[in-house]
Amino acid sequence: MTDRIREKMNSLRLEADSAVARAEDAEAKVKKLEQELLTREQEITSLQHKLGLMEAENEKTEAKLQELKASSLDGESSKTTSEGLLRKVALLEAELNEADKNLNETTVRLREVDVKAEHFERQVQRVEQERDEWEKKYEEANEKYKKSLAELEDLEKSMQDL
Repeated sequence: MTDRIREKMNSLRLEADSAVARAEDAEAKVKKLEQELLTREQEITSLQHKLGLMEAENEKTEAKLQELKASSLDGESSKTTSEGLLRKVALLEAELNEADKNLNETTVRLREVDVKAEHFERQVQRVEQERDEWEKKYEEANEKYKKSLAELEDLEKSMQDL
């Protein structure tokens, strides 16, 4: 009879230890995913800042381009001035194209990071749900363990009274 109780206690202890280990694993996963989410959010913030800078630079370049185009139309008095301005316009257009390309690439990366961030948020929610389930299972196993201990003590007392 005592051997059965000991075996039951040992199996309950193993279940409780297993549940604790799984709960700790789930908590570690949640912490890791939360850290990854924080990193992604920082990356998004950085990319948004870069995007803002690129847009401002793009606007400045476009304004310069408009000024130079206006100057080239007004300043055709000198052939050398006109050629210089045309070269500047060509350079500014190349810069504008490069800025547009960088802006588009940054926008694409920002969208990708947003998608990844949403993915990680969903993963964090799922892992938190799993953690909550494991905590509930752990609490139930712990309650069973305490109940079994109480029954064991009652049984030991009744056996000692015999």
